[in-house]
Amino acid sequence: MHTNDQHDTAENEESFAEMFEQAYKEPSRMEPGQKIEAPIVKLTPEWALIEVGGKGEGYVDINELKDAEGGLLVKEGDKIRAYFVGSEEGEMRFTTRIGSGPAARAQLADAFRNHIPVEGVVSREMKGGFEIAVGGARAFCPFSQMGTRREDAKADYVGKTLLFDIIECGERNVVLSRRAILETERKEKTAALKETLKEGDRIKGVVTSIQKFGAFVDIGGVEGLLPVSEIAWSRTEKVGDILSVGQPVEVLIKRLDWQNEKISFSLKDILPNPWDTADRNWPPGSYHTGTVSRLVPFGAFITLGDGVDGLIHISRLGGERRIGHPEEVLKVGQTIEVRVEAVDTVNKKLSLVPAALSRAEDENNATMDKYRGQAEAAPQELGSMGEMLKKAMENKGKV
Repeated sequence: MHTNDQHDTAENEESFAEMFEQAYKEPSRMEPGQKIEAPIVKLTPEWALIEVGGKGEGYVDINELKDAEGGLLVKEGDKIRAYFVGSEEGEMRFTTRIGSGPAARAQLADAFRNHIPVEGVVSREMKGGFEIAVGGARAFCPFSQMGTRREDAKADYVGKTLLFDIIECGERNVVLSRRAILETERKEKTAALKETLKEGDRIKGVVTSIQKFGAFVDIGGVEGLLPVSEIAWSRTEKVGDILSVGQPVEVLIKRLDWQNEKISFSLKDILPNPWDTADRNWPPGSYHTGTVSRLVPFGAFITLGDGVDGLIHISRLGGERRIGHPEEVLKVGQTIEVRVEAVDTVNKKLSLVPAALSRAEDENNATMDKYRGQAEAAPQELGSMGEMLKKAMENKGKV
């Protein structure tokens, strides 16, 4: 029979075995260029020792953590960001900044060999690209490798601190690129959004680019297209008249095509549909002033409100004369008063007639009604014209 002491001893031995196994577990291998954020556990005159999880301690040159006057910028316990350079004599060496000091060229060459990204400040625009300051060294990033769009304001990049890959490192020239870094970031953000987004969702974004066919909207590191047909209920002739780069917008996710990495948005679908109230705002028989928006062979389209156009058929445009094309009597942009003849909210159609023609028809109808009324009110003894003629003939025969 086991005693309590024996039970406790067995548990302690089991716990000790687990701790021993964890302590001597083979650490996962770090790859050159791997970035970590780690606390400083000790500062010495030459090194800053950082805690690298279960992998032990890493070493950072203490001079990297000093200001221009030689004063330390950190203290024990502070977290720093560092890149793994490699192992030397069993010690893991890290660096927090690349390209500074007298060893700048050697550090850049080392970063190039080990695929370590470097931070640089865009110092100025130059022919074909940007000059980048990486610590105390100078490098070049072509426009094609910067990830910029043709319409982007290049001056906006000057002064920004960005992350770059070194794609060429010679004795005289260091060439940088952001394309692979941006692509990796985009894929990571796309994977995260893929888990949460669905068609029909509303989401906030920022306009990043204006094109003839629409606008690109960033929704958190991933861009989608807002087609020109989805910007407003009204016909959009020029995207730049409605949207601008940097403008925040709320859009509806119209289509998600993760396989081809395409997202389509709609802005008009989150706005009230003007056709839902068209029969109340433009009822049959009502008069309104509109603007000629389009002229086509079969008639003229008249804009009455945002997203609502009505049609005057060509047969109603010439009045008493027949015309071959609406442009004979109207021009685009012209204002015209119209009368609504019919409303079809299901098919989004308004039938219109020029107000002048409508009033003329009303006057003719009123005149006809007047004479019709007078004829009906005439004395019955006069009879019809036929009866009067018959009577006259009879009287003639008696003479």
